[in-house]
Amino acid sequence: MDQVQHRNDRLGLNLILMRMRLLLRSNEFYLVPLALLIGVGVGAVVTLMSEIAQIAHVLIYGIAVDVRLSANAYVTPHVALMAPAIGGLVLGIMEWSRRRWKIAHAVDPIEANALRGGLLSFRDSAVVSGQTLISNGCGASVGLEAGYTQIGSAAASLLGQFLNLRRNDQRLIVGCGSAAAIAAAFGAPITGAFYACELIVGVYSVASAAPILAASLAGAITAHWLGGAPYSLELLRVSAVGVEQYLALIALALITGAVGIAVMRSSPVFEKIFTRTGMPVWIRPAVGGLLVGCLAIVTPQVLAAGHGAMLLDLHREMAIGVIAVVIALKMTACMISLGSGFRGGLFFASLFVGSLIGKFYAAVLLLWLPTIAVDPQVSMLTGMATLGVAIVGGPLTMAFLVLEMTRNVDVTAVVLAACIVTSIGVRFLFGHSFSTWRLHLSGETIRSANDVGWLRNLTVERTMRTDIGQVPSTATIAACRAQFALGSCRAIVVVNKADEYCGVVMLPELFSGDLDSIADEIQVVELAKYIDVALRPEMNIKTAMKIFDDAEAELLAVIQSEDNRKVIGFLSESFARRRYVEELDKATRGVLGS
Repeated sequence: MDQVQHRNDRLGLNLILMRMRLLLRSNEFYLVPLALLIGVGVGAVVTLMSEIAQIAHVLIYGIAVDVRLSANAYVTPHVALMAPAIGGLVLGIMEWSRRRWKIAHAVDPIEANALRGGLLSFRDSAVVSGQTLISNGCGASVGLEAGYTQIGSAAASLLGQFLNLRRNDQRLIVGCGSAAAIAAAFGAPITGAFYACELIVGVYSVASAAPILAASLAGAITAHWLGGAPYSLELLRVSAVGVEQYLALIALALITGAVGIAVMRSSPVFEKIFTRTGMPVWIRPAVGGLLVGCLAIVTPQVLAAGHGAMLLDLHREMAIGVIAVVIALKMTACMISLGSGFRGGLFFASLFVGSLIGKFYAAVLLLWLPTIAVDPQVSMLTGMATLGVAIVGGPLTMAFLVLEMTRNVDVTAVVLAACIVTSIGVRFLFGHSFSTWRLHLSGETIRSANDVGWLRNLTVERTMRTDIGQVPSTATIAACRAQFALGSCRAIVVVNKADEYCGVVMLPELFSGDLDSIADEIQVVELAKYIDVALRPEMNIKTAMKIFDDAEAELLAVIQSEDNRKVIGFLSESFARRRYVEELDKATRGVLGS
């Protein structure tokens, strides 16, 4: 009886899930309640992670409960040295264990949405978020925002996989998780929504607006209700910006763009330094922690993300030399932390350093060119947003962060203009944000979260035909004409005695009237074309089309590999292009919600 009841309960649950899946597939409107649920859950998780990190700072460094670590005036030297080193040792052992057990690296939300249709491992993401929490909690110069977005996106992805969502809906739900995480962290729902659109989903569309905004609002409200956004920024009194200051702030945008490129270029250099020293992998983060601790003795502002230090520096006078020293130490601490193996993000660190660059720039202008001096706070906001664009990406994300901080449209307008200049400059000169640059270093070629996974899955093997005629290279033209009637196929493949590829012969050329008198004497291999050009089954369709263009070919053979040149099929240029256009149209319609 119990078994029957259990079976009926299971059937009832399956029926409910099936109806839910049908509703979610029928209309994107039904994604909104799901996005609200994700937003509430992610907002709670973000608040919990931030509280754990703050408690760790209080217990380890002995600071007051209501004081941020980077805003503390002084840290005990031996604690500053020991805490990051011990935290680094824990992370080093975790990384050594991962390599020993041959566990793959966790996929981040950008890579998941670009290449994997929004599929993320919740277990791997939980480990990454835990490592981020350890890194920030011990004082390493990294932010928690990477952990926030990783666990938020993974939770959303898990829910989407459970509900068996379509590929585009799955990607959208991952974007909802990231939007809720950033909105909860900064108390800025519009910023969270545009972060998801620009960096995680990769596009703006009407279909994605409602779920992403719903998740973002739910995340921000939940975090506020539970105790306040951990990275909340608010600046209510900001001076108006005159037209004459626009050019000065655009120049600042170019400077921060150059700084951002320098930071991203230096990141692999720091990693190579730690790698080439010959230190075991488990000790590298501990050494990095010691170095960060040494910098923290000079100024505690290098510790953690820098949220407290940024709020502190926004409203106080600082000497130009002090600003320059803090900028240099903070950037060095960030690069050491990431290069040695700590986990975390540069989102807030880039905002902090950018604000200091803006403060430095305003002070230098006032000293050297007082006639075009800019308001220090406006300069700090511009530097903050533009360096954020250079390193993180997302010009609209950063502009709306300033809008939600200041409630000032005039200031936001000049910041948006500066962000656009920085974005264009960095994309032209460098081509990557920090996230995609790190993926590029690991062998990936994506430049955004736009869905290109379908393109990689559309391989030559999936589109080729296998019913290709083959003839030996020693066969005469007459023998081939007797075997293949005109119109029976487009081309034949010539192979040698070892069945290796020797070229393609188009059938109209085989039956050319100019060859009638010598058809019994000439071997078919004399007509072969594209002898050194062939496709391989693992190639994606975009690579295949480039080979078609370079060879100016209508049809190419497909061989097993470079070492094994046995012919396994053929692909025509017209069919390859048609399949590419069909898949591109399908992906575009999915993005636009049509």
